[in-house]
Amino acid sequence: MKRAGKRFEIACYKNKVVGWRSGVEKDLDEVLQTHSVFVNVSKGQVAKKEDLISAFGTDDQTEICKQILTKGEVQVSDKERHTQLEQMFRDIATIVADKCVNPETKRPYTVILIERAMKDIHYSVKTNKSTKQQALEVIKQLKEKMKIERAHMRLRFLLPVNEGKKLKEKLKPLIKVIESEDYSQQLEIVCLIDPGCFREIDELIKKETKGKGSLEVLNLKDVEEGDEKFE
Repeated sequence: MKRAGKRFEIACYKNKVVGWRSGVEKDLDEVLQTHSVFVNVSKGQVAKKEDLISAFGTDDQTEICKQILTKGEVQVSDKERHTQLEQMFRDIATIVADKCVNPETKRPYTVILIERAMKDIHYSVKTNKSTKQQALEVIKQLKEKMKIERAHMRLRFLLPVNEGKKLKEKLKPLIKVIESEDYSQQLEIVCLIDPGCFREIDELIKKETKGKGSLEVLNLKDVEEGDEKFE
């Protein structure tokens, strides 16, 4: 990073920088090799105290390291960058394959097929975003080109009968498929939902039933066995 006409560098583990910037990695010691600020890391030349104060307004090296980590440019060779992008591309494809199915057959797609589809839409990996964030972006883009959606979660609700019927109407927009209903001492509903709605459903049940209702995850992913393959 250049400040006040001078260049400042830090020694960090390059593979941890993306995690730090996306908020996944929160332990600074896992990212930094040392809390020192340099003018040249490879030569081991440490920055002078007066230069740090002039450029950053402080000589607190840990705080300066955080600033450089957040805003500085990561120095990587072309080979390192290529390897990093390839690994992130495959990680994104793996997350998408794990989370999604063909909505018609309920079968998962292979990682190789998702990678091929990502190349077909010319998806470019962003090193400043987490692979999970990018996987959600990829799913949205792939929906325009192929039959794909996030695998549904199967849940069971147990609701007090009095509040149950009224609450069911509020839950309906968040439910994909109601598989069964049973009215006895309680209202029991088994249904499929989009995983993205889980938190909202959980909070709604707790709020409306004042803690008397319950929610149970029966299956994290409603999928048929075997991979989806295209000839």
